[in-house]
Amino acid sequence: MSAPMLPRDASPAATSDLFNVLFDGPDVRTEVVSTGRLRPVGERPSLNEYTRQLWQRRHFLVAEARAKVTAGTRETLLGTAWLILKPVLDGLTYYLVFGLLLQTDRGIRNFLGYLVIGVFMFSFTSRCVTGGAQSIATGRNMIRAFAFPRASLPIAVILRELINMVWVFLAMIVLIYSLPEPEITTWRVTLVPLIFALQVIFCTGLALLLARWTAAVPDVKVIVQFAMRLWLYGSAVFFSYDRFLSHPTVLNLMEANPMFRVLDMTRDCMLYGVTPDTTSWLVLGSWAFGMLAVGYVVFWRAEESYGRA
Repeated sequence: MSAPMLPRDASPAATSDLFNVLFDGPDVRTEVVSTGRLRPVGERPSLNEYTRQLWQRRHFLVAEARAKVTAGTRETLLGTAWLILKPVLDGLTYYLVFGLLLQTDRGIRNFLGYLVIGVFMFSFTSRCVTGGAQSIATGRNMIRAFAFPRASLPIAVILRELINMVWVFLAMIVLIYSLPEPEITTWRVTLVPLIFALQVIFCTGLALLLARWTAAVPDVKVIVQFAMRLWLYGSAVFFSYDRFLSHPTVLNLMEANPMFRVLDMTRDCMLYGVTPDTTSWLVLGSWAFGMLAVGYVVFWRAEESYGRA
């Protein structure tokens, strides 16, 4: 069908009317849309709005974490068992090197239980920190394809490790109460979940902070790996801090270490029947909530930068 021909002397008004009839129809209505409530795509929301968006996606984050746990265990023959076997093998290695060869167990009551708690609890922090630091890089394609609060990525790492830690905790309890060296079991064991909750809060804030830095400077992930090793040795995982009693500066630095507080408080509750003192609770609580506040705000302020090439 050929296009309609207009007379050469047709007026502009007639041309416009014919165009409207052919392409828009006679019932076309023009509406004016106010741009007052429109925002650029990807613009950073307010902190309260950002938090509300994260809370709305809480069910998705939990489901995604569970799916990643299931998918991650399919790549090996033993699957979920490696969550327990790896810290057990790490603990055995540290026992052979530091307990038998270097004899750092001197003066430590129930050294095997001491070592099990140190290795299992610190491994959780190590996985959270390293995984959270790389979460933005590993989720780059998702960031470019969908609009969602980017803090979901490091938080999903924490949730995934939290689900994994259920099995690790059970293994740790079985090992501690199966060891030949006796432990003192009291009501203080009920304080361990509270200590672990503060550890999770601290790890969440640190994961957010390192995710921000790694997104800006990818080399940070290499530094994190070396820092985790140094942190391991500075947290009294396989030796007693009593050897530093004659070095007050080193002792003060160690006591300010949040992971040292986590391990020391957990050992007191599970092995020695001692109630952690007020100072330990204050130090660990300050680290936990302070790191969460700093990490969350720092991550949120760079929300618009994630996903850029």
